[in-house]
Amino acid sequence: MTKGNETKITDELYAYMLAHNPPLDAVQRELVETTYARLPDHAGMQSAEEQGPLLAFLVRLTGARHIVEVGTFTGFSALAMAQALPAGGRLIACDISEEWTAYGREAWAKAGVADRIELRIAPALDTLRAMPAEPHIDFAYLDADKGNYIAYWEELVPRMRQGGVITTDNVLFHGGVTDPRATGGAAAIQEFNNHVSADPRMDSVMLTVSDGLTLSRKR
Repeated sequence: MTKGNETKITDELYAYMLAHNPPLDAVQRELVETTYARLPDHAGMQSAEEQGPLLAFLVRLTGARHIVEVGTFTGFSALAMAQALPAGGRLIACDISEEWTAYGREAWAKAGVADRIELRIAPALDTLRAMPAEPHIDFAYLDADKGNYIAYWEELVPRMRQGGVITTDNVLFHGGVTDPRATGGAAAIQEFNNHVSADPRMDSVMLTVSDGLTLSRKR
């Protein structure tokens, strides 16, 4: 196995990378800081800072007009994607917490994108299964409970338009995916990763961004 160049991401190098990425705007920055200040025990669930600009870039790159997010938390990723939508674009955000998503609602309103986001508070599988069965989704972001990743995937893939992209977070699960004795979330992600790489409906590539991102394109 050839790894090629290996670059250790130090704090200094991480700061350098952020400094050369599109900066978070005032509303995004406030939301990130509020999440860490008010929900310190859960703030690790928030998408990494560099993922906001990346998701926005992907939305623009794919020309997405209809986005589905599975797992919204305090709304940082939904905010970044909604801001990248063209006029008339729509994002359906799936979550079960009124408390956590309230922070997102406030931020979306401040950013002027609340009218682009439809928050559905319900089990995400119920929300997905209630959607039209035909392909209609351009872009999806999956970042929710790991045990249901395969179930979410199986609801999303048939609804993705040809060329549509699913971006899945936490596919390295803090390094736990390499443990042959993994249990819980790590085992669920192992199973999910194998499922995705074997799915003939999608072209997929796994990246070492943050805790691991897989980008999958509908064939």
